[in-house]
Amino acid sequence: MTPPHKHNAPEIKAFIREHSSLFWYTPEDQKENISLELLVETILNYGDMDAVRKLCSLLGISETARIFFGAEGRKKLNYYPEVHSFFSLVFKKYA
Repeated sequence: MTPPHKHNAPEIKAFIREHSSLFWYTPEDQKENISLELLVETILNYGDMDAVRKLCSLLGISETARIFFGAEGRKKLNYYPEVHSFFSLVFKKYA
């Protein structure tokens, strides 16, 4: 089991910097401090498959799935329907 990572871990910050353009609406000086929930949501909605694989590698697929399935109410609606459907199937099978 992969231990949960803090959002301020150096490898998470490097990953956010690498995909900085996906967080265009976040002020530059605050990007590295985004929540893991926002990180997962943004990468699943807008990232490519390499970014998704890297995210799952950094957080672990179980932790990524926990964050994904933990989204309720308005946060759940932030996922595109086809993205939510696809990753629900993926995480149910592999996490």
